[in-house]
Amino acid sequence: MSVILGTFSLKRLLFLSVCVCISFISSAQLCSGSLGDPAVNITFGSAAGNNIGFTPSADYTYTNSSCPNDGFYTITGSTTGCFGNAWHTVNSDHTGSGAFMLVNASFQPGDFFVATVTGLCPATTYEFAAWIMNVLISPSGIKPDITFSIETPSGAILNQFNTGDINATPQPVWKQYGFFFTTTAGNPDIVLRMRNNAPGGIGNDLGLDDITFRPCGPTLNSAIQGNADTVNVCVYEQTDYSFTGTVSPGFLFPVFQWQVSTDSGKLWTDISGANTVTYQRQPSGTAANYWYRLTVVENGNAGLPSCRIASNILTINVQSRPAISAGPDRVAISGRTTTLAATTQGSNISFAWTPPDYLSSTTELNPVVSPDRDMQYKLSAISQYGCANEDLVLVKFVAGIFVPTAFTPDKNGKNDSWRIPFLDPQWGATVNVYNRYGQLVYKVSGATTDWDGTYKGVPQPSGVYVYLIRFNDGTQDIKGTVTLIR
Repeated sequence: MSVILGTFSLKRLLFLSVCVCISFISSAQLCSGSLGDPAVNITFGSAAGNNIGFTPSADYTYTNSSCPNDGFYTITGSTTGCFGNAWHTVNSDHTGSGAFMLVNASFQPGDFFVATVTGLCPATTYEFAAWIMNVLISPSGIKPDITFSIETPSGAILNQFNTGDINATPQPVWKQYGFFFTTTAGNPDIVLRMRNNAPGGIGNDLGLDDITFRPCGPTLNSAIQGNADTVNVCVYEQTDYSFTGTVSPGFLFPVFQWQVSTDSGKLWTDISGANTVTYQRQPSGTAANYWYRLTVVENGNAGLPSCRIASNILTINVQSRPAISAGPDRVAISGRTTTLAATTQGSNISFAWTPPDYLSSTTELNPVVSPDRDMQYKLSAISQYGCANEDLVLVKFVAGIFVPTAFTPDKNGKNDSWRIPFLDPQWGATVNVYNRYGQLVYKVSGATTDWDGTYKGVPQPSGVYVYLIRFNDGTQDIKGTVTLIR
């Protein structure tokens, strides 16, 4: 939809004096049926500046000051300390992440905002809405009094609404005002006119943000048969879900379309072939949050997505299994303990180890194990949604550390490196290997022992080498020899 913003005469827009703005919806004349997505959404951008797509009237002049004087306006994301703190401090626009229009009204009443809106659907009812704030703190100042008018390009009035006095508030308050109108069948273009009926001076300062035009129609409801509107299901437990829709009278020849969104409603995609009031959802292949809704439009406007109204949202949250790992296999030597190194990802995950034999705890991720035989443990986990996962870890029991006495690094795939199979890296032992001259040719600490018979990339000669294994927990050192054979 295109918007041509013409005569601008925004009365002085004052901002709030607290960090958080309050906003609420006016009860006057807003849509009581179902709405569509905004066909027009004037947000005034995301940053300060005067590039707002229209030329203001001669009565108003742009300023880059966030405290504009009478007859001036600005586009800003905040304002503070204006006129001896007569205005509220405002730290953000209505939505909390963008810019808004702030105007200090001229002295004479008159139009302060005129925009020509094109591209609307013919013979369609729309809800117009805008958020306005009286930024003056004092209740004795002049109050904004706005008349919204929707007109045809030739000047015929389609509908009007008057806000009455917009009172000052002790805290900054954004309030939404709106009403309905129906475009003509021949030319859906309209002119939006905002007139401030009060004079300027001390007060009559306001902010304007988020002007929207949304199609409004009969009430459209959707439901998941046998379920609430939100379903949480594990990815491996999905079933078919039956969606149904109902629409109150108002359409002559309705055209239905189910839609899905996987980004919390930012982008909606039509589901191919889903063109009736019922839809059978099949299990999805991946875990994600899936939003669904039913849209409807009169047949004559079926090719224009901006004419549709939409139902309430149905949510199928497909939950993944909890991410867990029982950790690497461990070695337990007679007289020593070892510790399991399990991990989990996510919040509100409950877990337990089985069997409980030789474990210091079945409900800790890293229990101490002191078995007298080989043991396989299973870590079972359940997420807050009841999704389960499990993983296994083997604890190998050995009587002692076996250190090979020879190896042949000839790259034939057999016995090519010197490895100490039951020296668990968890113990943090340091392994040193020396040649016949006492030179250190290999060293590793707290890691798997795997010497390929080289020193700084140079193959070492055949011969007898001395190894020394030192532990950091007081366990007696182990010393011996290993023969390198080429």
